[in-house]
Amino acid sequence: MMNPFSTLSGSISEAVMQTYIIAMFALVVLGTIIDVVHKKSAQYFFENSRKAKEARIRTLDSAEVRSIVVKTVASDVLTSAEFCNPHRRVAHLLTMYGFIFFLLATVIMVFFYPTSGNATPWLWSFLWYVGALMVCIGGFWFWFFIRVDVSAEGNPWYNLVRADLFILSLLATNLFGLLWSITQASGMSLLGGLFLVLFILSSLVLFGGVLWSKFAHMFFKPAAAIQKRIAEADGSLDNLPEPADRTDPASRDRHSMELLRDAPLNMGLGIKREKPQHY
Repeated sequence: MMNPFSTLSGSISEAVMQTYIIAMFALVVLGTIIDVVHKKSAQYFFENSRKAKEARIRTLDSAEVRSIVVKTVASDVLTSAEFCNPHRRVAHLLTMYGFIFFLLATVIMVFFYPTSGNATPWLWSFLWYVGALMVCIGGFWFWFFIRVDVSAEGNPWYNLVRADLFILSLLATNLFGLLWSITQASGMSLLGGLFLVLFILSSLVLFGGVLWSKFAHMFFKPAAAIQKRIAEADGSLDNLPEPADRTDPASRDRHSMELLRDAPLNMGLGIKREKPQHY
């Protein structure tokens, strides 16, 4: 496996490639900041934290907080355990780790091994190709078979909304990157040039469209998950009432629990009993 950027350096200078990556990074930072200001996400987050602090029943020590952070990162971030659907979880993990591999390998190859004069370690080229393939497998699997409006509501896969901007631009960037590398290595200069242009345009949409896509969601999700687990541990419960305990007579006999008073504690799978395909 070769470093496609070292071959490209014969026609596009390494300085231009490095400047482009820095510009994409700047667009992500700028788009995320604008998104936070526009949606008032940070304001909501800190106000919610203040209310939770006032409503907490007990104060967690630093060891408990560290334990919660580690468990949340391991569960909700690194392994996406919040997904109940195992297919969606696998597709998400393939896409997430594939994108990380692809992005990391791109940065390493462009900044440290941009020309054919610098031999690229096989690991970075390997991660670049494997990462792109993982994104394509996980992303197309999600797009054609797992999306709720396709799998459960029977809508055509080609129905697009603005929320689809992230996944489509991500898929296009990795797919066109692979096609560009393959055609460039095969000596198909015309096709290689076409796929290179598409690769650049799709990556520009991916990193420049943060304000209109779910890209910024990746930065908020871990913080929200940590805050939720801390709220459960200190008793603040995000300012929500405590879950009803039907084994407690006082809770069981409340008027609001009348319909559930004689119901079994384990009600079974419910709507999860079968796959939702009743269009």
